[in-house]
Amino acid sequence: MNIDITNEALNWFKEEMQAAEGDTVRFYVRYGGSSPLHEGFSLGMTKDEPLEPAVTVSHEGVTYFVEEKDVWYFDGHHLKVTYDEKLQEPAFEYIKDSAAKDQIV
Repeated sequence: MNIDITNEALNWFKEEMQAAEGDTVRFYVRYGGSSPLHEGFSLGMTKDEPLEPAVTVSHEGVTYFVEEKDVWYFDGHHLKVTYDEKLQEPAFEYIKDSAAKDQIV
């Protein structure tokens, strides 16, 4: 599993979450909502310290991660975080592992 974040989404994290060098941002599974992967669950994000990070990626000193206990949610998919211009917030794409190599930017 990988985490890919577009430049537009990275800018959102900087502006809206004030993510700065040394910060850590967690993508976590929350009960409620829905996603293309699991009905009744959705992905959330918060500034948080990693305990057992399974996947991490760093951009400009900010580390984005998923904890080991939340990997089940991705069900063999990579996470691509984009920016939804209309909603003015991050959007999540789930790319099947076999297709991910061709779609990661």
